Amino acid sequence: MFRRTILLFNLRSNLLHQRNQSTDVGFIGIGNMGARMATNMIQKGLKLKVFDVVPNAAKSVAGATVCSSPKEAAQGCKVVITMLPDGGIVKETLEGKNGIMEGIDKNGLYVDCSTIDSSVAQDLYKTAKSNGFRFLDAPVSGGVTGAQAATLTFMVGGDKADLDFVEPILLKAGARVVHCGEPGAGQIAKVCNNLLLAASMTAVSEAMNLGIKMGLDAKVLTSIINSSTGRCWSSETYNPVPGLMPNVPSSNGYKGGFMMKLTAKDLALAQNTALRCGAPLPITAVVHQIYRVMMTQGYGDKDFSSTYEFFKGAK
Repeated sequence: MFRRTILLFNLRSNLLHQRNQSTDVGFIGIGNMGARMATNMIQKGLKLKVFDVVPNAAKSVAGATVCSSPKEAAQGCKVVITMLPDGGIVKETLEGKNGIMEGIDKNGLYVDCSTIDSSVAQDLYKTAKSNGFRFLDAPVSGGVTGAQAATLTFMVGGDKADLDFVEPILLKAGARVVHCGEPGAGQIAKVCNNLLLAASMTAVSEAMNLGIKMGLDAKVLTSIINSSTGRCWSSETYNPVPGLMPNVPSSNGYKGGFMMKLTAKDLALAQNTALRCGAPLPITAVVHQIYRVMMTQGYGDKDFSSTYEFFKGAK
């Protein structure tokens, strides 16, 4: 009887230890967005395991457990989140050697916050279903400033019950979670938002460059736009003219924001999506070509607001 009591005590102690050692989130992809999202989650009480192909990037998230592979980052977590550059990398991170699929718990929930083609997101949903775990596509809007301030909007495609389960976790890194519909719907909402963002930033850059070249004071012109019908996020929150706003990439040499090459990638996704349904995107096509030209001029790794610098003729 005494031996049985000791065994039960040890079993309960082991279970309690495992529960205390459990991790809420495995986070893979510690770039400009991912680092800020992961940091906010930790600061708001979540336990995180993190992985990035650049080890120093993973180490930059204070309080997280740094892992050596996506598999390790996924093991023993309630939720696995990725924030990666494109769909090919997402698929490799999931399905490749030492990938998420080798480590994720049975019936675990994988949430991809990357911006990828909606058809790829739908394929990932099918892969998850056939391999015994769950999947949501949940790209975000708000940029680096939104990631820093935890004011991101998550646009989610997939099963509503899975969204209800993960929403409290996502709200540690954002302010709004929207169920957009079936698998892939979050990605469709994201490309619609991003094509509009790219067009508005290009237009603001054009307008600011014209006004400044004609002798207007940049601050005066900005105040007029932001109290008039031209007002938009690109003029009011993320102005492309250096020195007008603190803590935005234009005031930091266009570093640390949403890279031009990723914006161009998103515009290509929008055009591919439009081809599937026959929707015309003439403005998006022009903006995409401007960005592609800029990439040949060395702007690929700069923030997309560097369109102002390009129009100004800095190079």
